[in-house]
Amino acid sequence: MDELISTLAIWALPVLFAITLHEAAHGYVARHFGDPTAEQAGRISLNPLKHIDLVGTLLVPGLILALSSGGMLFGWAKPVPVSFGRLRRPKADMLWVAAAGPLANLAMAVFWALVFLLGRQLGGSDYALPMLKMADAGMHINAILMMLNLLPIPPLDGGRIAVSLLPGKLAAAYARLEPFGFPILLLLLFTGVLGAVLGPLVALFRYALALVFGLL
Repeated sequence: MDELISTLAIWALPVLFAITLHEAAHGYVARHFGDPTAEQAGRISLNPLKHIDLVGTLLVPGLILALSSGGMLFGWAKPVPVSFGRLRRPKADMLWVAAAGPLANLAMAVFWALVFLLGRQLGGSDYALPMLKMADAGMHINAILMMLNLLPIPPLDGGRIAVSLLPGKLAAAYARLEPFGFPILLLLLFTGVLGAVLGPLVALFRYALALVFGLL
């Protein structure tokens, strides 16, 4: 029980930040390009309570963390509402709105890498080990969320980026896959395909991050 509490305590803050800033970034960028839908719904906010989904943000990740001891993580937040038709250039601007979430996760991974460096500098301090563990969790969850959301499966961000980049008829056909995206994702998860794809991508990103910031 103590190990479970410790694991949840280490992961709670990084997970909340990762989800909150990812979703808020979509809303900020959508507003910038002319769609105020998220703002009108009160979702352009750094308040985690605005973005938490009871099942997807708390229950599912908590159970997975408990069962895997932090070895893997999967979950979701309440999607920020975006009316692509209200964007000034719907098809082109969709790319930036979709990319905002993964870019927020990239920025947070960099932030946690810097926190890890600070933890190293603290040496034998009582705060050093908890800081290092939390920073490692922060880099990991943001790597997972970034790579997961960049998969080209609508309605994931990568799917919407693909729709934005594809030519007209092909984009429309690809967008019609969106209602099947979540079932496809669950199928990939439970068959192990998702882990087989994401694992190497996350490991490569973590290695690159460690290389850049001297964490090796």
